[in-house]
Amino acid sequence: MTQIHDQYTYRIMWSKDDNEYVGLCAEFPSLSWLAASPESALKGIRKVVCVVIKDMKKNREPVPEPLASRGFSGKFVVRVPPDVHRRLSIQAAEAGISLNRLASAKLSQ
Repeated sequence: MTQIHDQYTYRIMWSKDDNEYVGLCAEFPSLSWLAASPESALKGIRKVVCVVIKDMKKNREPVPEPLASRGFSGKFVVRVPPDVHRRLSIQAAEAGISLNRLASAKLSQ
């Protein structure tokens, strides 16, 4: 049976400052775990998240929903300066595509 802490978004990266690997969890940005190997960093951060979730449940605090189980509409609003809006609109018109398609292509790069 999959436990909720298995569904979160984990990342392991090298920390030059700590001279170790650091395990991170996107849904719990304040948590981290340092270890000598990437495997140990992942194991450590997963264990910390599990402990924190148990504590949150015990205290009847809301537990963050895993990003993997959230629904995304594919829509979000971005505000840009008017000159950027104008420049992008011109690029889209010259390319014969919508501003939305141009922005999506640029964001996907």
